[in-house]
Amino acid sequence: MEEKSGFGYFLLGLGLGVAAGVLWAPRSGDETRQMLADKAGEGADFLKSRASEGADYVKSRAEDGKDYLSQRTEDLKSSAAGVYEQGRSAVNRQKENLNSAVEAGRQAYREAVSDVKSTGTQGGSTGASTASAMKNAATAASNAASEFAKKEKS
Repeated sequence: MEEKSGFGYFLLGLGLGVAAGVLWAPRSGDETRQMLADKAGEGADFLKSRASEGADYVKSRAEDGKDYLSQRTEDLKSSAAGVYEQGRSAVNRQKENLNSAVEAGRQAYREAVSDVKSTGTQGGSTGASTASAMKNAATAASNAASEFAKKEKS
């Protein structure tokens, strides 16, 4: 009977009080029965009022809980939307960086092929010209890679 409200103690006291009253009552049977009925009615009224208060309290707490959950749901939705947008932005940035690097690589390849073709049509020492064209292509590819790395860091 360790309830915070002491309701169990109230019932125990009520029962003991009624029992003592019946035992030592200097009243007749009808009067005693009427008194017991009145006391029982008072106890029932008290229980009804306590039950009503308890129901109101539970309803209030349930409403508070519902409001709290609604607020937390909205907070989580907005947070998730923010994270989604950040991820989407990061993916788009990476996509642009990758496209830039691929385009730079294509351009370097075109320049290297163009250099090889131009040295091949000019005649002369084809081996040295081809080596020079390959060196230019490697430099262009290196430049494209470093450009990609710079964009990657930012």
